[in-house]
Amino acid sequence: MLNKKWLLPVIYIAAYLLTLYVVIQYVVYKPEQAAMVSAKLADASFPYAMWKLFFYPHIALGVAALLIGAWQLTQRSRRNPKRHKQLGRIYGAAILLNVLAVPYIALFATGGTPATIAFLFLDLVWFGTTAIGIRHIVRGRVAAHRQWMLRSYAVTFVFVTFRIVLGIAELSFDAPQSVTFPLSVYLSIALNLIVTELYLRKAQPKRAISTIEGAI
Repeated sequence: MLNKKWLLPVIYIAAYLLTLYVVIQYVVYKPEQAAMVSAKLADASFPYAMWKLFFYPHIALGVAALLIGAWQLTQRSRRNPKRHKQLGRIYGAAILLNVLAVPYIALFATGGTPATIAFLFLDLVWFGTTAIGIRHIVRGRVAAHRQWMLRSYAVTFVFVTFRIVLGIAELSFDAPQSVTFPLSVYLSIALNLIVTELYLRKAQPKRAISTIEGAI
């Protein structure tokens, strides 16, 4: 079911498509031309200038983590341990810095307070999975590090999944954004982590067999 031969290409394609969208929407054009941002500007109290100071680093760091993380998942990445380590540090730093920007952006999330809480929860899970992964590699626990960095990337990939789930939710339910936004965040986190856990469970027997064969 969870075959790496098709899973990785899907991840790569989705990551690059989202990156292309972000560049076109927020770099080529202006943020206020995006529907979600223009809706915020309808509120005269919305601090647009300050918001942009947090928003641009947020999307830049998010895209960096999304693309680097996709590369780090591959066997080819691990063939060069030095570069893998350097990219891993950039990936971790991008997330940990982004975690600091998210709370401010979440205050103005589309969907109001329920969406703010959902994005803060996402931020907490993102920080937790990444921090645990970093802690394991610092202590030399390579296998545990790989498992937790997979979970970390699953949360990073919510950048992609959220937009898909939100689109489906808005088409399927006649509900306000205060419902569809937080619901889409929680469903995206759950979906990505469930897929990751299924993948890890499938991979564990193979690792056990390889370990036994290596000991014979």
